[in-house]
Amino acid sequence: MQSIKIGSDIDVPSVGFGFWKVDNSVCWQVAVDAIEAGYRHLDCAADYGNEIEVGEGIKRAIDSGSVTRDQLWVTSKLWNNFHRPEHVRLAAEKSLSDLGLDQLDLYLMHFPIALEYVPIEERYPPGWFHDPEVDHPVMNPIDVPLGDTWQAMEELVEQGLVKHIGVCNFGVSLLRDLRSRARIQPAMLQIELHPYLTQQKLVRYCHEVGMGVTAFSPLGAQSYFELSMADASESAINQKAIVSIAEDV
Repeated sequence: MQSIKIGSDIDVPSVGFGFWKVDNSVCWQVAVDAIEAGYRHLDCAADYGNEIEVGEGIKRAIDSGSVTRDQLWVTSKLWNNFHRPEHVRLAAEKSLSDLGLDQLDLYLMHFPIALEYVPIEERYPPGWFHDPEVDHPVMNPIDVPLGDTWQAMEELVEQGLVKHIGVCNFGVSLLRDLRSRARIQPAMLQIELHPYLTQQKLVRYCHEVGMGVTAFSPLGAQSYFELSMADASESAINQKAIVSIAEDV
């Protein structure tokens, strides 16, 4: 597996397997199969609701000798309801426990959005709506400066729970503001990035400051079809060039 160097000393496997929308009933086997197929970069998140199953797959792969922990790059993400500084470590420890790991390679702020806290024992993952059972569910935004959340994430690095920290779904303005306040610079930005959404200026800025970029939905936005947020014209997966490469390799 090729790697991408970001910053001065961080090597990230260049192709990752994302676990968004992988069904819980098959997720541990999918994780095992991905690792045996050669994936070394596993992209997880509290909001995906399957970190326990991913952790089971990682354990089985390690126990079978397919891989060692040091050969894996495991990412997880801080969900919106845990942005208050006193909740950041709680969220990270929950993901670590579910994944069966002592340390994450990368922990990302999933969105630049803070929502009212929902206790883990009450509902997990909490999702977007504060009470999804009411007739008209709504989000409950709260005022938490991104810098406060970031400072708590920096403490996770200092406490040894995560190696690197970063963000998802940020634009250049938010990145500039965050970097101006950060003691530990964001190592990675994860964004939707594919032939129909190239985000060239944003990617160029990240390269200029030494920040890595993870592309989600790199073959197009087919994951959004069922949400009516994209259609088939925004998918590259059936393009002749992609099909040809797939047939070759």
